[in-house]
Amino acid sequence: MSKFSNTMRTLTGGRGISQYSMIIALVAIIVVFEIMTGGYTLDPTNVINMVQQYSYILILAIGMVMLIIAGHIDLSVGSVAAFVGVVVAQSMAIWHLPAGVAMLLGLVTGAVVGAWQGFWVAFVRVPAFIVTLAGQLIFRGLNQVVGNSTAVPTPASYNWIGNGFLPDFGPDFGFSNPTLILGLIVVVALIWKELHDRRKRVAMGATSQPVWVSVVKLVVLCGITVFATYLFATGRVGTSFPVVGIIAGVLILLYSFITSSTVFGRHIYAIGGNSSAAVLSGVKSRRVNFLLMMNMSVLAAVAGMVFIGNAQASGPFDGTGWELDAIAAVFVGGAAIFGGIGTVAGSIIGAFVMAFLANGLSLLGLDSSWVSVIRGLVLLLAVGFDVYNKTQGRPSITGLLLRGFSRKKSSTVTEETLEAQPQNPEQPAAEKVDKVPLS
Repeated sequence: MSKFSNTMRTLTGGRGISQYSMIIALVAIIVVFEIMTGGYTLDPTNVINMVQQYSYILILAIGMVMLIIAGHIDLSVGSVAAFVGVVVAQSMAIWHLPAGVAMLLGLVTGAVVGAWQGFWVAFVRVPAFIVTLAGQLIFRGLNQVVGNSTAVPTPASYNWIGNGFLPDFGPDFGFSNPTLILGLIVVVALIWKELHDRRKRVAMGATSQPVWVSVVKLVVLCGITVFATYLFATGRVGTSFPVVGIIAGVLILLYSFITSSTVFGRHIYAIGGNSSAAVLSGVKSRRVNFLLMMNMSVLAAVAGMVFIGNAQASGPFDGTGWELDAIAAVFVGGAAIFGGIGTVAGSIIGAFVMAFLANGLSLLGLDSSWVSVIRGLVLLLAVGFDVYNKTQGRPSITGLLLRGFSRKKSSTVTEETLEAQPQNPEQPAAEKVDKVPLS
């Protein structure tokens, strides 16, 4: 192995640079479109507009990746988002509810919808594909019924959730002060996390990476953060970091923690990796599946509410095709088709790939039909590349981020069936299938 290869494997934690293909692809897409559009792709105004226009993909991808990891899928997220959006808009237009109360109503509506679909998936055991396909038709129809198939405007007091910015304060330095402070907080957090992780590894007696590796990682991450801060801080007068960006960022951090550092998150991977072993190990699969479906609909509600805030109205065709955008982002981000593998971070990278691709093609004036063709080809190639890597014994980056989970897929075994199986007293039940560590 060459010295360069050894260096890259050390820098990437032993994975090799080829495992970071989607990150490299994202950077390549940005660079290519930056050149082809004459520098407009990374123009502050365009970047701010992108965050506001495509934030719904980021939000939906968070919930969708959790479902796909568990071996499910949700085809109703676009219709649910549209339904919640029109309910919120009508509640302010007809019932004159304050914006905050209307948002709370939207979250409750999303939770009720999720509970409805979760009941069929978790307890009646109808496949999520069928349940959400039915939900797609039901809630698309209800969207048009509630809104009378017309656009319902939303008040200015509400629209800030979709098109608002962090309020500016302090002296005028030619930059957005709150954006600069936000960027500084992120840089400090990155440095603290790297130092904390190194101290933790040392305390546990584990082998720590060379200091230069941490330095390079921090230089790259902090450099990206500083550059992004500069873009958002130098936008047109009156703008700063978008409020919807804060919402998406908080959700990304929250769900990254849930999926990687909680028992519930480990249960999601366990069910997707080997459902039989998960149930025998004590995982309440029905409860997990129910909560996953409810969570997806709540996030769809959030996506719908921020979208109508940006559009300043709810329309009868809102949410059309959103489920495909979210699913594409998840698979482009490296999630496995049959479940058990995927991360929130990977799905966000996939969402940015799809967003920059769509935005760049639009800036070039390409017809929307060809934009759809190209995005479809990108999805197909991304999944094909992931499948090829797995057949060659080279898991994707998102697969390598997982630790201690079984990758084998077995047939679904219900909790009732497993409980009814006679047990050999000399052979514990958990030994009959692959073990899955849950703690």
